[in-house]
Formats: sequence, structure tokens, C-alpha cells
Amino acid sequence: MKTEPHAGFSTTGTPARGLTGATLGFFIGFAAVSLFGPTAKSLKGILGLSPLEVGFLVAAPSLSGSLLRIPFSAWVDTTGGKKPFLVLLFLSIIGMAGLFLTLRSYYPARMTPSFYPLILLLGVLCGCGIATFSVGISQVAYWFPKARQGSALGTYAGIGNLAPGIFTLLLPLALVTMGLPRSYLAWLAFLFGGTVVYAIIGRNAWYFQMIARGMPAEEAKPASALRGQEIFPAGTLVDSLILSARNRKTWALVAIYFTTFGGFIAMTAWLPVYWTSFHSVTPVLAGTLAGVYSIVTSLVRVGGGYLSDRIGGETTGILALGIMLAGAILMTLSRDFQLSVAAEIIMAVGMGVANAAVFQLVAQEVPEAVGGAAGWVGGLGAFGGFAIPPLMGSIVQLQGVEGYANGFVVFICLAMASLLLVGVLKRNRAKVLSSP
Repeated sequence: MKTEPHAGFSTTGTPARGLTGATLGFFIGFAAVSLFGPTAKSLKGILGLSPLEVGFLVAAPSLSGSLLRIPFSAWVDTTGGKKPFLVLLFLSIIGMAGLFLTLRSYYPARMTPSFYPLILLLGVLCGCGIATFSVGISQVAYWFPKARQGSALGTYAGIGNLAPGIFTLLLPLALVTMGLPRSYLAWLAFLFGGTVVYAIIGRNAWYFQMIARGMPAEEAKPASALRGQEIFPAGTLVDSLILSARNRKTWALVAIYFTTFGGFIAMTAWLPVYWTSFHSVTPVLAGTLAGVYSIVTSLVRVGGGYLSDRIGGETTGILALGIMLAGAILMTLSRDFQLSVAAEIIMAVGMGVANAAVFQLVAQEVPEAVGGAAGWVGGLGAFGGFAIPPLMGSIVQLQGVEGYANGFVVFICLAMASLLLVGVLKRNRAKVLSSP
């Protein structure tokens, strides 16, 4: 641990410590993406759900997990990330405890379709942990210089993003050995223990530590700059949101992230349903395939951050979205199991790299309000995780089994629109760089 005095003040931690704590907190909360995907088939039969209702079920955690990112990310600009992290994780603990108690008391014999709204509500509460993503993005961004943003944020998001894949792999196995209620009990224990660990090791950037100890902002900023901090908040929570909202580039990044990260959340939740319903595989194999998708997406995100630092976020985004588009076309056209698996992996590579590129661009395009911009981009972008599964479920409801494949046309449309937006950003940046 690093401690440095400045006019009677001291700070603790290093950028590496800040990155480690934020990554752990995000990993703990983000696992909720896979809350209902692997268990949807069991709950569908018990609750008598339609395909559209299944879509809302698997998407429920993403509602709070997306919308809460906006205010909580901006909150980082006033207090640092630790307090917002702990509040979101605590809300997730409440939701998980409620889900376990409900299932322990009523599942399966006493659970009727009337429980569907309660399960949705508890899923929304559990999803609060998903919102830690944008909190951690802001927290990490304040720790690192601009030249290392892509690498640091790629590492943070890549490792943290592994959680849904790992839980999508483990939950079907836990269901077989432990049953549904005890599986969620084990998850609750993990969530509680991880929150305690984060509370111990999590650290805010130097500027926020100094502010918390009473140093005036006009002194804290240069003192933090001497330690290497380059990015500072623009003002209050509202100021940060308003300032970033006035920048049109923020909204372009929101739309792109809706496709790549919202799509990632939607895919992680929907794939177990797709594999079991369209290809008739076992729940364990479906969970494995969905977990592989999630893990690949997460791992390549780390490399995507390094690539973005070297060739630029716009160029990286164009390449990645092209790969995603190719995978989405294959998923839509394929009726072959092996080809669909290959298409899933292609989509994972494209979406993972594109996710890293977007947040390399946040610090570059909206440096005056990183926290607010991260809130808009992470929040409204991640809303795709809530919006896309019900849309795909409605296609299934209209077309029957064929709709499970045809529903991926949604990703074709989103990828094409995002490619256009990244192209516009690249052209505008080239104009700025070439102007005298």
C-alpha cells in the first residue's frame, strides 16, 4: 500500500490497487446477468410462461442494472466509487435473499403463476449489482492517465465480464446437485462475502481521498496531479450528467454500446433458452455454450482495450462491429448446430472487442465529464440487455420455433446502425486532427 503526505493529508492505494478493487466489485455484482437464463426452463414450466414472458424474466435484472448506472456513475464524480459500489451490492444482496427465501418456501409445489411479478421484482433488485459496471468504469478512469485508459478499462471490464459466463456454466450443474433454492443460497453467500472483501480493499482515486479528508478542491486537484492523476470531475452529479448530455458524441456512444454491451447481456441471458428450445440440447450443455460465449466476449475485451490504445477506438470499433455483423448473419441463417456454435463465437469476438473500443472513446470524446458520460453510455447502452430479449421472444411468439433463429436479425440491424455511427465519429475526429 502506498501512503503519501501532502500538507497534513495522506492518501492510500495505487492505480493497481484501485483497478483490483473495482474489478472485484464489478465481478461480484455483474454475475446477476445470468440470474434466470439457466433456470428459465424450470421456471417457465412452473409458472406457465409464454415466450414473451420468458424474455422479460431473463431480462429483468438488466432493467435496474442499466438504468441505475446513470445516477450512480455520476455519483462517482462527487464521492468516488466506493460508496456507490457498496450501495448497489447491498441492494443486490437484498434481492438475492428474497429470491432464495421465496424459492425455499414455495418452490415447486406451492409456486403458481401469481408469483411471476414477485420473481420479476426480486430479479430487478438482484440486477442492481450489474450497475456497478459504470461505477467501476469511472473509478478506474480517475486512477489512470489518458494514455492507459484503453488497457486499464479493458482489463477491468474483461475480467469483470467473466462473471456471467462462469455462473452460466456453474448454475446448471448446481441445479442438478443442489436444487434451485440451494443454488441461489450459494450465490447469496458468494455475493455477501465478495461485498465484504470489496469493502476492505476498494479504494477511491487520490483526488477523492483528499476531498473526503477536507482538502479544498482547488488544492486537491494539483496535489493529485503530482501523483499522476490526469482526469478530474467537472462538478456536481447534475453538472456531470448535463455536461456530458450536451455532447452529441455521448449519444452516438450510447447507441453503439446498446448494440455491443446491451447485446452481450441479452445474448448471455437468451442463449440458454435458444439452445434448449431451438437445438433441443440439455440444460447443462446449453449453459456451457452460453457460458463459453460470455467468457470469450469477456476475455477478448482485454485485448480489445490494448488494440484500441494502439490503433484508435474508432478503427477498432469498425473492425469489431464488422465481425459481429458476420456472426449475427450466420446465427440468423444457420439451422445447423455446429455452424451456430461457430457463429456464436464470432459474435462473441466482435462484441467483446467493440465493448472495449467504446469506453476507450468515452475518455477521449467526453473528457470534461467522464463520470456522467460513462453513466449515460453504460446505463442506456446496457438497457439493450432488457429491451432485446422480449423483442426476440415476441418474434418466437409470432413465428414459432423458427423465430429463435430469425430473431437474430435484430443484431444484424443494430450492428449495421452502429457501424454507421462509428464511421461518423472517425470522420469527425479526422477533421479535428487535420484542422490548424
